[in-house]
Amino acid sequence: MRQTIQQHRVVVIGAGYTGATAAGRLARRLRGEDVSITLVNAEADFVERVRMHQLAVGQPLRPRPFDEMFAGTGVELRLGRVTGIDVDRRTVTVTGADGASDLEYDTLVYALGSAWNTQGVPGTTEHAHEIAGRDGALRLRDRLAALAPGRPVTVVGGGLTGVEAATELAETRPDLDVSLIARAGLGDWLSPKGARHLQKVFSNLRITTHEHTTVLAVHADRVTTPQGDIPAAVTIWTTGFAVHPIARATTLQTGDTGQITVDATMRSVSHPDVYAIGDAALVTGPGDKPLRMSCASGVPTAWQAADAIAARLTDSKLPTISARYFNQCISLGRKEGLIQYVTADDRAVNAALTGRLAALYKELVCKGAAWGVANPTIGLPVRRRRVTAERARVGVPAA
Repeated sequence: MRQTIQQHRVVVIGAGYTGATAAGRLARRLRGEDVSITLVNAEADFVERVRMHQLAVGQPLRPRPFDEMFAGTGVELRLGRVTGIDVDRRTVTVTGADGASDLEYDTLVYALGSAWNTQGVPGTTEHAHEIAGRDGALRLRDRLAALAPGRPVTVVGGGLTGVEAATELAETRPDLDVSLIARAGLGDWLSPKGARHLQKVFSNLRITTHEHTTVLAVHADRVTTPQGDIPAAVTIWTTGFAVHPIARATTLQTGDTGQITVDATMRSVSHPDVYAIGDAALVTGPGDKPLRMSCASGVPTAWQAADAIAARLTDSKLPTISARYFNQCISLGRKEGLIQYVTADDRAVNAALTGRLAALYKELVCKGAAWGVANPTIGLPVRRRRVTAERARVGVPAA
């Protein structure tokens, strides 16, 4: 009698920048005979989340189907939404066109990411639009297309997403009355040079700014602030992100934000067969500060998790990838941009690139991010290693 060695089952849930990168990188690190890699996602093509403000104003985006992206890699795409996870039974419930079914795993990579955060403000869910995902961006696109000239559009949130949304809209639709509400000062996190350029672009695009203002409620035609009502035929809500709630419904250890607590290899501290990456992971970065939810933070965590899984399965040396920041890349429409250079822990330094060159830089970064998903080892040659018998899944004894 001898035991058969079966494929180690890796399931990756979520195919944004981090999930798709992790799946593709694993497929290039391990032999297909030893490992099956299943990528679960609700859509059949990759969504460039960093371009949702462009989609919302009607700009066409290049389609990126997963069947082309993963051709010949061995990654299997499973279409459906993750509706349940049992980390003790090691199953993921996937609901698709044919109903719900359980998918078993030996290693789970949790990359469900995040969605918009309403902050609990009354009326936001009913009346505001979000651009954290493609469905929301498409709904906003249709609403803006039907909007008559002169109508007011209010962007709530003075962070990166809000600034990009407001400038993209004001440049594309100069016939609209665009305003932005910021809890603090406009660009207060930037260097003096960066803040001055941002304010100059806002002035040139005739965007009205309501600084040091909070929103108390959202209505169909206005938003309410402590200083009074601000007209808004359309309200775009960009006040940060909230992680998918499903992790909190499991026995996984999570932080106050609902993110999964991980070690330096992106491995869950409570369940060693689960890895969390991207917005879903609570990762400590330079200065002992949590990494912010962003593509810049997420992709290195995907690299780290994929390489750590491969190393553990092949009894190789564990890699270490130090996540740190270099700059914040901000598009201000198609003709203007701002590259704010930062410290390793994301604090602005007194250096910034502005203008058309910065816009080109940001565009190259966006294109590079999408290219990196399809080329998760950054074009470098790799060797697919064998999974050791001790790490593989042992099947039923065979004669």
